[in-house]
Amino acid sequence: MENDHDLLKKAEAGITAYLGRERDAGRIAGSYYDDAVAKTIPNLRAWLLADELERISPNLRDGLREAIRRENWVGLTNAFSREVAFGTGGIREKMGANRDEVLRLKNEGIHASIIKGPNTINDVVLLLTSAGVARFGKQRKPQLSRIVIGFDSRVRGSDFARIIAELFLAYDYTVYLFDEACMYPSVTFAVPTLKADMGVFISASHNDFRYNGYKLSCWNGSQFDPAERDELYRNFIKTSKFTEIKRLSFTEAPRERLWFLGGVKPSTPRLIKSDPHRGLPLADPLPDSAQPYSGREDRIIDLHTMHVNHVKEFLARPEMIRDAKHPLSIGFSAFNGSGRKAVPRLLSEVGFKNVRRIMKLDALDGMFPAFCSDPGREQQPDPGDWRASDIAVQAFQQEYPGQWESTDLIVGTDPDADRCGVIVKVPPHQRIAYSHRGDGKPRDYSLLSADEAWTLILWYRLTQEIERHGTIRDTERKFIVLSHTTTDLLTRLALKYKLGVLKTWVGFAQLAASTRAIWDLTIGKDTLGITESGKLPFYDEGRRSPNAGVCNRTLHSWEAMDNGKRSINIAALEQSNGFTLLGGPPPNERSLGTEGHVRDKDGTFAAVLMAELSQFAKEQGKNLIDLLDEKIYLDPVIGLYITHYEPDPIDGEYEGLAGYTKKRDILRKAEDLFRQTSEPQAQTRGGASLQLGGMRVVSATVYPTGKYDAINYPGFPDEGYRFYFDADRQSHLTIRPSGTSNALRFHVQLFGGYPTKENLIAEKARFRATALRIVEDIRRLIGAVA
Repeated sequence: MENDHDLLKKAEAGITAYLGRERDAGRIAGSYYDDAVAKTIPNLRAWLLADELERISPNLRDGLREAIRRENWVGLTNAFSREVAFGTGGIREKMGANRDEVLRLKNEGIHASIIKGPNTINDVVLLLTSAGVARFGKQRKPQLSRIVIGFDSRVRGSDFARIIAELFLAYDYTVYLFDEACMYPSVTFAVPTLKADMGVFISASHNDFRYNGYKLSCWNGSQFDPAERDELYRNFIKTSKFTEIKRLSFTEAPRERLWFLGGVKPSTPRLIKSDPHRGLPLADPLPDSAQPYSGREDRIIDLHTMHVNHVKEFLARPEMIRDAKHPLSIGFSAFNGSGRKAVPRLLSEVGFKNVRRIMKLDALDGMFPAFCSDPGREQQPDPGDWRASDIAVQAFQQEYPGQWESTDLIVGTDPDADRCGVIVKVPPHQRIAYSHRGDGKPRDYSLLSADEAWTLILWYRLTQEIERHGTIRDTERKFIVLSHTTTDLLTRLALKYKLGVLKTWVGFAQLAASTRAIWDLTIGKDTLGITESGKLPFYDEGRRSPNAGVCNRTLHSWEAMDNGKRSINIAALEQSNGFTLLGGPPPNERSLGTEGHVRDKDGTFAAVLMAELSQFAKEQGKNLIDLLDEKIYLDPVIGLYITHYEPDPIDGEYEGLAGYTKKRDILRKAEDLFRQTSEPQAQTRGGASLQLGGMRVVSATVYPTGKYDAINYPGFPDEGYRFYFDADRQSHLTIRPSGTSNALRFHVQLFGGYPTKENLIAEKARFRATALRIVEDIRRLIGAVA
């Protein structure tokens, strides 16, 4: 039997030869090849020879030895050629390279001897990250000492959460641990509510079953600011050592330093005592808890009831739901995630009595069995994906035969319940404009895009405020915040009602950070450098060259923000099915915004607001699609905006190091097209000649912010290339690298002018077809063929 040094020699020869073959074939090139050569063997050596790992993760080194004996150079290279990238919200990567590895993890536990390395999510990486976070907190002045820890339905999430809790206990933190799978919004709500210092959530959101991650929240529930996040990673997480991993079991931990956060049963808990430190309600222990309480059954805080009660405060017309003449019929899909209890409970408690859970998609199961798990075709449990809507509708129809015709809508949340999707019925006269993307045939249902859903919610809440109060109160102080890939319908609607508009780069961290920066402006603090002379109103037009410097790290533009004097956020919205309401400046940095909800997206919150909107429409004898036409598209101040989104690849991601090279090559082709339309010589030749979907591209820009240059290449277009089809920049295509996986995103927005009632449906159909052709053409031109 070879010893570890002999195995390392074998691995070095095999991996070097493998990388050479991949380079010669053009599958791994440039900095990706250089980095893999420089890092793979040193990283593998550090792990294989680390005796400390026997204490931390028994069987890990056996898994590496077996992989070397089997000459699994692809798996070893992918696991050791880099460290998991630390992004805006934390880390996210695969737990296992394929279905078999993830099933072994599920069946054998977190110490299963599959390939684990610094570029996979595993017990060691999570503990190293946690050790860095713990040391960061202890070196701050004043020290951080209280942390909330949660997990969703991902494979072995509860086990990961428990060992992370034990590490923080060993570092003398007071730990608040959810006792069963919970929603990410529960964590972002719990942190400021319990006056904790940080929050950790084990989840990979809507990614496929192979993934898991580590989301990190600061003391107000939002993600850390860029500067603090960079310090945390560079000085603490990146420098973490195996010797700094220590754990203290629940039974050994001081009683006062471990609390559990209760689930949703019983829904009206008997309060038996209060937390003497915070005066918080305590609930009876849950009989079906997924975790033992280690003798602390009297230390369970009923956090979920607090969250439910908080959400109820945002209903515009609760009495309409309670007294509805035409009660809504709702289907709900948890997509095997942690919204399975909270959403039905919320809907029931606000007055929706006819809610049917889709039980096939209800059980907590991180394998997401209703979604394809075949290699290269791994589907995401994403409520914003039309294929997920098909799965939900088919399951509903099978479980509730005869009920489909009377059902008004289906709402769905992703595994951590921070995203919400809405499936609506399409009236017969509208179906020509809502052809199914899979086969081109009309359906009697459609997934309402987040762009459409959030526009309707904003319209409803504004008009209800006017109806109730005769005006929008404090109009001059209110604004919305949205990402730059989210529809301009929202911009037009906000400006119509004299609200400010703040646009950021993609990600709720950016929405929250920019809103916080606007709050800071009210006290004379400019954290984004946007109020210098000549920069109002702020608008980043991008760059004519990827090497022409970087854009503002957070902000894309603002409009009607009155030199930063607006301070009350009434909606934070993203195309990727994220929604919240941030409110006004908080009383302190550790609180939610005044009259605001959580500082990150909340799918349960959005689901309840969408249900209220749907009840309003039904009481008026309308459906949501006709309401959208009447109140938005036919409004002469707003007009018709059609948006379309597609990922590449459609399923999964570009795999491994070869995948990074493929993504780079596709982006380089996009850059070539960008240069054709943006460089001065192209204009002197009579303008751009590029056409997509029959529409001529008239200009282009690129948005590099620098945040991912270190793991890609200088000038990496992290916020995308944008190609404009009109001089007013209302119609465009954006090609953007994903921030959560090794993939690309295509976003199309087309402005259709101001159609009449007679031709609106035909115009919607025409522009939707054009948007599809635009993506087909760009895929062909840059080699991203679906």
